[in-house]
Amino acid sequence: MTTRHPERHTARLRLRQWSEADLDVLAEMDADPDVMRYIGDGSPGTRERTAAALARMRAVWDERGYGLFAAEERVTGELVGWVGLAVPAFLPEVMPAVEIGWRLRRRSWGRGYATEAAREVLAFAFGEAEAGAGLERVVSICHVDNHASLRVMTKLGMTYDRTTRVPAHGQPVRVMAITREEYHSSA
Repeated sequence: MTTRHPERHTARLRLRQWSEADLDVLAEMDADPDVMRYIGDGSPGTRERTAAALARMRAVWDERGYGLFAAEERVTGELVGWVGLAVPAFLPEVMPAVEIGWRLRRRSWGRGYATEAAREVLAFAFGEAEAGAGLERVVSICHVDNHASLRVMTKLGMTYDRTTRVPAHGQPVRVMAITREEYHSSA
């Protein structure tokens, strides 16, 4: 039987499922204009929108068997953000696809957390049976000016797929991708 709500660990992070107690930190993160600069149309989020997103993040695991992990520091237990897998329906031209993505609190930037956590999520994405999602290909999508996320994608071994625009708001994005075969040959 597949584990529907797995927990993963890295040297410094615990990737876990969500709880209602995470709302305050998520709302603070989503309200930060610097954090949201390259997300969607760049508008900071509201607490209500974040609460709805948290409910969806919790439910999607049951629907798909994968989703977004809450990422917390193992030593302090502090939530630093999220990393995980989602369906990028906002960009129809890449569908069907599964995207790896991340969002971290500003004070957690520059510590290598996104790369560390995303490597573990890719291991989950390409894992089999109880060990993972069994995916064949994963994409990652970022605003063309989001050089920090592009560096993470490159460190993960992802390669350029295309540059395009998100239909809903016209923002230019870069799509990177990695296959199961590429992942295992580089691991």
